[in-house]
Amino acid sequence: MSEFNQSGKQQSTHPVDYMVRTRQYYEAQGFQTAYRYAHHEDAPFASLTKPLAECSVGLVTTASLNEREPLAPREVDSGSTTHPPTGLFTDDLSWDKQATHTNDLNSFCPISTLQELAASHYIGALAPRFHCAPTEYSHHTTNEKDAPEILRRLQEDQADIALLVPL
Repeated sequence: MSEFNQSGKQQSTHPVDYMVRTRQYYEAQGFQTAYRYAHHEDAPFASLTKPLAECSVGLVTTASLNEREPLAPREVDSGSTTHPPTGLFTDDLSWDKQATHTNDLNSFCPISTLQELAASHYIGALAPRFHCAPTEYSHHTTNEKDAPEILRRLQEDQADIALLVPL
């Protein structure tokens, strides 16, 4: 099935099979074991303890503040929401670069949208920093190193909740 976009170019309306593509991506990088998606029996979610209009929102994205080589080590990083970046680095991540783009920073790091929501009192505030979560093949690294570091930074920023925006 196909339809045409605004410029008259034909495009497929079939969904992209991301799980298959992710496995192929990691296999192409030389990983011997097929990618295994993380899952948890007990999800660490909790109900809000106060209204959203009183909550400070922390923002977490999988984009990076710095350009990286595809197999370079990835680290948690943080940037200012008061003086947000004009762009972030995404080319080393696995996403459908044929069907979409990352020219719209607000689509994967919605600082300006969250600032507007804070100004309109829909949320209490935007935390002073946003955080870049590295995308890792290792569940152990994610669970034991990166996630606790992001949590520590969110707590340091006094964020009540976190908005996770993966690319």
